[in-house]
Amino acid sequence: MESDKKPIIRARDIMSKGITTIDGMVTAREAAAKMRAEKVSALLVEKRHADDVWGILVVQDFIEGVIIANRSPDEVNVYEIMTKPIITVPADMDIRFAARLIHRAGIRRAPVEENRELIGMVSLSSLILDNELF
Repeated sequence: MESDKKPIIRARDIMSKGITTIDGMVTAREAAAKMRAEKVSALLVEKRHADDVWGILVVQDFIEGVIIANRSPDEVNVYEIMTKPIITVPADMDIRFAARLIHRAGIRRAPVEENRELIGMVSLSSLILDNELF
């Protein structure tokens, strides 16, 4: 009798490969330009030193930290509006649990981590739109 169990799909199986990073000292305007040029909706903010942690900059950070705050994008640095520390998803995590983690954390995307390295990005929308999960 054949098993009806579906194979487990891991975060590494559905993540987008490649991560776009940015220095936290650049301006919000420069960061927005990089996002447009790279066609990404999130930038990982580089660590300042070995003991530091990664940050993330997403579109909502611009809305809250620049537009709603009525600040000039030329006078706001990325480190002022980014989220830090970030929530990461282990590369071998079942996507059911990854989706639950991301959703419950109130975020839309998370970097995928393997062997203490960030290797990709997984988003809630990619679970449905970019993959044929069901």
